[in-house]
Amino acid sequence: MRYLIFTNTPAHVHCYRNAVSELEARGHDVLVLARDYGCTVDLVEWYDLPHEVYGACETSKWSLLANLPAQYARALRAARRFDPDLIFGMGGYAAHTGALTRTPVVLLIDSEVTGLDHTISTPFARTVLTPDTFQTQLCDEHYVFPGLKECAYLHPEEWTDHRAQTGTGPPVRTRLDLDRDEPYVIVRLNAFGSHHDVGKGGFTPDRRRQLIETLAEYATVLVSDEGGDLAFTDLPARPFSLHPARLHDALDEAALLVADTQTMVTEAALLGTPAIRSNSFVGEDDMGNFRELERQGLIFNEAEFDAVLERAPALLAAEGTDETWRRRRDAFLADRCNLTRVIVDVARARGDPESVDALVPFDGVDAPEPTPEPVPAEPLPQNE
Repeated sequence: MRYLIFTNTPAHVHCYRNAVSELEARGHDVLVLARDYGCTVDLVEWYDLPHEVYGACETSKWSLLANLPAQYARALRAARRFDPDLIFGMGGYAAHTGALTRTPVVLLIDSEVTGLDHTISTPFARTVLTPDTFQTQLCDEHYVFPGLKECAYLHPEEWTDHRAQTGTGPPVRTRLDLDRDEPYVIVRLNAFGSHHDVGKGGFTPDRRRQLIETLAEYATVLVSDEGGDLAFTDLPARPFSLHPARLHDALDEAALLVADTQTMVTEAALLGTPAIRSNSFVGEDDMGNFRELERQGLIFNEAEFDAVLERAPALLAAEGTDETWRRRRDAFLADRCNLTRVIVDVARARGDPESVDALVPFDGVDAPEPTPEPVPAEPLPQNE
């Protein structure tokens, strides 16, 4: 069979990269249509995925709008040349390309907040897949899997394979010029340039400085800045300097992640690294995956910046944090699926979810439990 897969962001590359390799190993033809956004192209090249670049987008909302027509046209031409049997993606590009080429489409979605994208894409999907933490039914063909999108590459089975493949090179601490026992914190800063970021924000420039100066009193600070506009001249921090494909290796050994972005917070949770998330998505209408991860004691969702400044030092000063988080991570993942296997099974079934054991209809899932009251700012949450 022939599979066309859209990867519009770095997170999409990670979600599908292991499935691409598995499908190719089974003798299928795969083409990845990549959008040059952030480090997306760097990643598809790093993982040697069969790909074409169908457009570029800067980390700004206006760049996306300006490039939209040309990107649709190039994606459609590439799809017609490749002539796929099934298309995978996460939104409008995949859905509309499938509609115009009369190809069934599987959408894998993990964010409830992209309402406009859901409205214009899900009517054209053969199947919609979401985590079982998803709080809104999107269509009649909405199926859920037990886990999160990041389980496609950070599920223990996939992560063990990754470590085996990368374990022959220098350790990540050596690459980062860090001592063996030197604690370090990763700060992830969002560019807020996607269409679903309209009206949303994170740390202001002044708060970025205050956050970094506070964290630097306890650990070495490495900054991953999506927008690339942070000046390091007089800050007690340095930029994350490794290839973006090695970011998860660094995150795995970090003492803490503090972020105003989304995906890396989930990744930290699945690696057993404490994470604090603070942006204007946090609140009563927050996404189900972040509510569940907080309920499991793996992350903290903080709407107020002062709470971040209080929480981070407490976590860094606490004893036994690493062991506690790894134990919670293991408990959380014990009954979660390897999403790469699910994607491969759906692909081989031509998008039919009913033949995949891990999937159940959305209306067959119990409603998510309500998020408990916020955990006080002691070093470790008391919810074990």
